[in-house]
Amino acid sequence: MGSAESKDKMHCTRYLNGDGPPPLDEQVKESISGTRTLKKIPGVVEGNQPDGGEMKITALRSSVEGYQDNDTIQINFVFENGIQTEMHPRPGQMYRGLRTAAYLPQNSKGRKVYKLLQAAFQHKLLFTVATNNSGEQFVTFSDIPLKTSQKGGPESNGYPDPKYLDTVLKVLKSRGIK
Repeated sequence: MGSAESKDKMHCTRYLNGDGPPPLDEQVKESISGTRTLKKIPGVVEGNQPDGGEMKITALRSSVEGYQDNDTIQINFVFENGIQTEMHPRPGQMYRGLRTAAYLPQNSKGRKVYKLLQAAFQHKLLFTVATNNSGEQFVTFSDIPLKTSQKGGPESNGYPDPKYLDTVLKVLKSRGIK
């Protein structure tokens, strides 16, 4: 059927009747299984990330630089202030929490990275407690790279960075997360 013949039929009632695709947030959760609890991976050594942190996703209808054809997965991390355990630099002392976000393109490789970051988070590998120059203890990133800006390039911990997804996959693999 040519365009002249189909011009009257160029509408879709699926969206009007509620039978269209689910909202983007639901699509992201379904495609990356962000709502179910993952099993721990045998043989992966636990890190020293503080207990009680949260990792949640939000789907953004915008793109990170370099992936203009894709929406964005925003991963929100929250660690409240807490007390250090024996796995941290100063057991029994307070540490300052952290609220931050990381970004991935909403494509097959970005979803794969998200699933692996979720496993790394469960194994306590994404964050740690460190001491700053003034002696304060605080939650900070571990050695697994996260993009915390949607733009600005690698020097701003952001996109575009065409090597980032491959780099983080290699780092996760070296930690037993594959």
